[in-house]
Amino acid sequence: MANVPPDKTCATCGRAIAWRKRWARDWDQVRYCSDGCRRGLGAIDHALEQAIVQLLSARASGATICPSEAARAVAADWQPLMEPARQAARRLVAAGVAVITQGGRVVDPSTARGPIRVRRR
Repeated sequence: MANVPPDKTCATCGRAIAWRKRWARDWDQVRYCSDGCRRGLGAIDHALEQAIVQLLSARASGATICPSEAARAVAADWQPLMEPARQAARRLVAAGVAVITQGGRVVDPSTARGPIRVRRR
């Protein structure tokens, strides 16, 4: 494959968007991985990002948090916010603010499955 541009990160969920030939003309404008992500971010999404940053700033430099801690800080009924909290963590990774770990090792946020932890970069 000649001149395949690098992958991008979805502006909403933080997952990697792989280049596709049908997007060749529009690759510079591609920002979202799906129609669901195209709807954009809401107040809860921004609140989750802020909660993650605040929780991390209150911890020692190498300490981690679970995304559920941010979800609990935002709403009493926190279980439905688990995937949005993971998305917020992925957006912070894309912004260079945090890293996602599993078993103490930094992992690719787009492919991480199961329990994750978030720490400052």
